[in-house]
Amino acid sequence: MRQLGDVTRINGAEIEPVDVITFGSPCQDLSIAGKQAGLDGERSGLFFEATRIIREMREATDNEYPTFAVWENVPGAFSSAGGEDFRAVLQELAAVAGETVSIPRPAGRWLTAGEIVGDGCSIAWRILDAQYWGVPQRRRRIYLVADFDGHRAAEILFDRSRLPRSFGAGRAPAAVTAYRFEEETNG
Repeated sequence: MRQLGDVTRINGAEIEPVDVITFGSPCQDLSIAGKQAGLDGERSGLFFEATRIIREMREATDNEYPTFAVWENVPGAFSSAGGEDFRAVLQELAAVAGETVSIPRPAGRWLTAGEIVGDGCSIAWRILDAQYWGVPQRRRRIYLVADFDGHRAAEILFDRSRLPRSFGAGRAPAAVTAYRFEEETNG
């Protein structure tokens, strides 16, 4: 793996195009154990640097690369800023795909697994726990897959036959919700 340096100084148009960009913005500002500054916090705000790099790479490659983004963070992102921070994550990733949309926040809280689908892209998320992946501790994290060129995000994240390990009984998401993007209207 090649180290590219300070994320705030990377220009996505100037680095080698890749199929997948994975990132996990620092979680301290989103964690319920942290200061709860949310995406406005200095550390968790680096999420926007990653999406900037993705956007720059897509613009430089006529929207060919990257095809996918994978984001990982703490479950506190669901409740940070009353749920607004997770909505902002979804909104920002949809915008990378060129979707001009308004993603609604659910009436209650965010479900631990879900999917949104647009005309040409999809985003799916779920919580996975490291204890079921060979790590001897409970470490729950949100994993989000964005497919900027199709509707494969949910297939990637939820299709058990594609996973290298069995989740065992009761370890699948209890509920999955699906949203359709709604185009913003002026008026």
